Formats: sequence, C-alpha cells, structure tokens
Amino acid sequence: MALHLFHLLLFLLLSPLSYVSSVGINYGTLGNNLPSPKKVAQLLQSTLIDKVKIYDTNPDILEAFSNTGIDLIVAVENYHVANISKDAAAADDWFATRVQPFIPATSIVAVCVGNEYLTSDDNLDPDALVQAMQNLHAVLLKRGLDRKIKVTTPHSMAVLASSFPPSASTFATKLIPTMSSIVGFLADTGAPFMVNAYPYFAYRDNPSTVDLEYALLGNSTGVHDPKGYIYHNMLDAQIDAVRSAIDAIGFGNLSMKITVSESGWPSKGDSEDTAATPNNAKTYNTRLIERAQSNKGTPMKPKDNIEIFVFALFNENKKPGGASERNFGIFNGDGSKVYEVDLSCEFCSNGGAFEKMSTSGQVRGPSVWCVAKPHADEKVLQTVLDFCCGPGGVDCREVYESGKCFEPDKLHAHASYAMNAYYQMHGRNYWNCDFKGTGLVTFSDPSYGTCRYRQQ
Repeated sequence: MALHLFHLLLFLLLSPLSYVSSVGINYGTLGNNLPSPKKVAQLLQSTLIDKVKIYDTNPDILEAFSNTGIDLIVAVENYHVANISKDAAAADDWFATRVQPFIPATSIVAVCVGNEYLTSDDNLDPDALVQAMQNLHAVLLKRGLDRKIKVTTPHSMAVLASSFPPSASTFATKLIPTMSSIVGFLADTGAPFMVNAYPYFAYRDNPSTVDLEYALLGNSTGVHDPKGYIYHNMLDAQIDAVRSAIDAIGFGNLSMKITVSESGWPSKGDSEDTAATPNNAKTYNTRLIERAQSNKGTPMKPKDNIEIFVFALFNENKKPGGASERNFGIFNGDGSKVYEVDLSCEFCSNGGAFEKMSTSGQVRGPSVWCVAKPHADEKVLQTVLDFCCGPGGVDCREVYESGKCFEPDKLHAHASYAMNAYYQMHGRNYWNCDFKGTGLVTFSDPSYGTCRYRQQ
C-alpha cells in the first residue's frame, strides 16, 4: 500500500499543472540596437516573466530559448498566411522547417496565425486565416503535438462593432461569419481567444470623455454597465466586451479562455500624445503586471483567470508609425530600463537582476540545476517539498532551521533546494524537473552565500 501511494504521489507531481499564474511579454525585434537573443533569453530567466511571444519563427530566438524553462509563442507572419492556407502540405512544410527542429528543447506552446489579420489590410482574405489555422492544427494533430501546441490568432479591438457598454458588445457585422468559424475552431481545439487590448489608444483618441485613471487601471469609483457590472479599469471592460461578442454569436455556453496577447503604454510619443509619458507607462505596466499575477477574472467572469502579455520588452527604433509606436518598451536596447518596473524574482536563475544585461552573462560549462518557477502555486510547492524531503529521498537538513540554506525562510527557496537535489539524484532528466509544472531547468548556479546547490 505504501509503495502504491508513493507512485500515486509521484504521478501527481510529475503530471502537468492545469494553471499557474504567469506573466508574459512581447519580444519585438524591429530595432538595430537590441541585444542578442541568447543574452535576452539568459537574462529573462532572472525575472518573473515565464512566457514570451514573438512575431515570427526567428531561429536565433528559438535556439536561444532552449532549456530555459520559458514558454515561447511563435507566429506565422500575415504575408505567409495565404500560402499555409492552400493545403495541409504547405502547413506541414512550414512547421517542419520553422518549428519542428527546435522542439522539445524549446518549449513552444502556441502558434499565432497572423497578427490583427482581419483588421490590418482589406486585401487579406479572411477565409485564408481560418483555413490556415485548420491546416496547422491538422499538422499538430498528425504529429501528436496538438495538446502541447495550440493554434490561435490575435485580434485588435477593431473586430468589435463597439466596446461599450461591455454587455452589449458585438463583432463587426461583416466579420461575424469569420469570427464564428474562428471561435468555433478555438472552442473545439481548446485554444484561447487572443485580443490586443490598449486602453492607451482609447484615452489618446478621447481624452475629454475617458478618465485617465480608468485607462491606467486605477479608477476606484467604477464605471457602471447597464446589466449591473461595475468596472474599475478599462482593460477589464475591454475583455468583457470581447466576451459579450463571443456570447452574441452563440458560444456563450462554452468555456472560452480569453488571453490579452498585447497590452501596454508608451513612455514617449508625438507632441499631441500628452499621455505618453514615462510616469504613465510605469503606472500602467506596474498595474498590468500585478493584474497578470492576481489570478482574478473580470466582472462578468470573476473566476476566469486572464493571461496577459505585456507589450513590450524593448523600444524598437525601426518600427514604422508615430513616435509612440517605437516607445512601448520597458527596456532600451542597451538593457537599461526606460522607467522602473519591478520584474525581479527571488531565487530565479541569475540572481534576479535583469540589470546584468550589460555584462557578459555567459553560460558556465555543462552544469545544470532545477529550481522552482517564479510565482509557482504555493500549495503545489508545499506538496513538492513534502514529497522530495519524504518519499523522494532527499536529504533536506540544509533547509531546516540550523541548515546553511534555511535563510531566507521562504517556501520557494526551500522547494528549489529540494527540487534540485531530487533532480540531480535521478540523473538530470527533464521529466525529473517538472513537479506538476512548477520546476524549470537553469544553466545558472542558484547557490548563494554558504548555501550550495548540489550538482550531479
């Protein structure tokens, strides 16, 4: 009986976790002063960011993020959607050459087919988008990857006929047939509905009617919807507007996860963009990151967690459009912060200091360790700790009160030590650092002070 319970506990720990709070970020590359992908990947490991969304399948980026514990979302560029829509063979060729060579070392969890495809150019065929998504899913299904990698497409808020009041929102009439097909596909495949939501643009275009604090995610008085919902920030209202539009085309009875695939605030703009300031950008993105970590839903669906991807990691000095388009980044190309936003994470690899971007940051030899993911669910971490220090066979004396790794007395630190010891004991196989989705492999030594993390 004891052996049976041991195997059951081990199975539960090593099985995927259905949901862990996370913060994603968009990594654009339209700049001539950006650090190398390898340096970006190494240093993002030291932050609370655990998902990165890019806008293509840049092989240097895909290679750089291998074995980092950071999930990656890749994209089919808008101009390539038509080709992939032609037949399954074209989609298979795209996947085989662009994505397949990098998995499983690089954790690719989604493919975005286009970006704001339906509202970016009137000459693009909406039917091609739907067909391309279906073709790519068929490729993943054939390869047994459809549960790991989801197919979706990010929309702008312009797919809505109107966004206020949220409860009365619908999709633009001409897009309803296409949106019905897309939402049906997402529901069938378990993929999220992605929306790029920017309260900044709503405020910029209507400063006399939109309250700045409401746009900055901080209005405490609230905006009332006719159906009784109260909104304390515009982003939640935008999310629920999308939810209402989905309901209006007949999918309200399905569980549809909504992901904010882009949201941010520029620190600089043209002369008329008076709200594009470092202080407003700092306020918005600080609150946005807190929102992403909160595990909270929206007034319409308070129990539905909303995954959020901040836009963006870097200012991109070669991006077309107005000045604000080039100044959404949290960081400058040299790694310095445009303004102060706390992305630090205690006991992440590299010691939790993104500011180290200006240093060499080279990987040291073949050594590898296992640590707890930033902001992993504490209940799961406690179970992991109990398992490792009990039936898992780890000697945990160093994390007891008199041990060298007791301080700081925090669950995340103690669990990291125990997880690494278990990982090293069992041959450093990647599945020995899963722990129900709470562990990640790092090439940076997490040892500190007199606390030494074991190596094989």
